[in-house]
Amino acid sequence: MTPQTWFLTGCSSGLGRAFAEAALDAGQRVIATARDVRQLADLEQAGRCAVFALDVTEPEEVARVVAEAEALWDGLDVVVNNAGHGLLGAVEECGDAQVRRCFETHFFGPLNVLRAALPGLRARRRGHIVQVGAAAAVSNYAGFGAYGGAKAALEKMTESLRLELAPLGIRVTTLVPGPFRTGFIARGLERADAAIGDYAGGPAAKFGRLLETMDGRQPGDPARAARAVVARILAGDAPARLPLGGYLVKKWRDQAALLLREAEQEQAWAVSADAPA
Repeated sequence: MTPQTWFLTGCSSGLGRAFAEAALDAGQRVIATARDVRQLADLEQAGRCAVFALDVTEPEEVARVVAEAEALWDGLDVVVNNAGHGLLGAVEECGDAQVRRCFETHFFGPLNVLRAALPGLRARRRGHIVQVGAAAAVSNYAGFGAYGGAKAALEKMTESLRLELAPLGIRVTTLVPGPFRTGFIARGLERADAAIGDYAGGPAAKFGRLLETMDGRQPGDPARAARAVVARILAGDAPARLPLGGYLVKKWRDQAALLLREAEQEQAWAVSADAPA
């Protein structure tokens, strides 16, 4: 089978690094990107892997890097939008610049990559886009308002994208990971600018303490997840949404049950807003 060319963002650590390694182990060609590429030198030396410095929040830089990547192996086959970081704090505590940076990274960043990569994918009438979502977009936690909001925006945009690209032969999948041992909490979690006393003993602060206690003890294994995802992508049977980890499946079930209960409880009241037949 002819190797596919994978373009991945956020590969310096965590799931992004695991995806790059799994794709290479599967005999694929990989273009690994990160803002700091020093941690990717070993991948580049392994062969079949090209490394580019990339900040997904810079549209001109994204366009240049994608163009250079496409020229390496005659186009891209799989595009994985994985780059990200967390933002922890009550909504009121998070500064404007922090919230905007969160959305720039998790919503506009993937949008920049899509705008750069889609012309080539459309021209070839094939390809697979993979968006990395978050459990916080299924149902959010106190203290993760901006992060979960940005990831939810990405997921909803991706729902439309999938419908728009299906007639063009381009598949779209949103990965929804639960807690994984990626170093996200220790290295990729920004704290809110402000500390407001009224929130000190509240649910947002408690969630932050919970994250600290679970760091390194999460149930998810990045390497196992990456191998499973790469296998599904190569098999061509990856669905619109792909859950990663038992925690996420339970979260899906719990949220679906909650929405169903609310729909049943409020049905009579809701339909009273409809115009008479």
